Amino acid sequence: VQLVESGGGLVQAGGSLRLSCAASGMILRPNVMGWYRQAPGKARELVAVLTSGGSTNYADSVKGRFTISRVNAGNTVYLQMSSLKPDDTAVYYCNLKSGIGYVTESDYWGQGTQVTFSS
Repeated sequence: VQLVESGGGLVQAGGSLRLSCAASGMILRPNVMGWYRQAPGKARELVAVLTSGGSTNYADSVKGRFTISRVNAGNTVYLQMSSLKPDDTAVYYCNLKSGIGYVTESDYWGQGTQVTFSS
């Protein structure tokens, strides 16, 4: 499985960005696909995830500002980010947990895309 991300960049106060992640390869259900981020000097943290069954989970810090969605039979996930703040500056990583609960359960990561707040 490969995850290819796009959409990062510079953003100003209150701005918006949309991140995309396209997965290819054998993706087993049930699965969870979503986004994590890592700011300088901090641990990687969950931003938003969406299960193959349609359930979502958001970090409290992004609720009401970010929206996650999946298209293309669930193989592409988007993160629409609005009302961006300086604290949103981080490298954003796409993640796929495939075949949850089965012996074939696997965890995949994208290469990361930088989101930088510009004053």
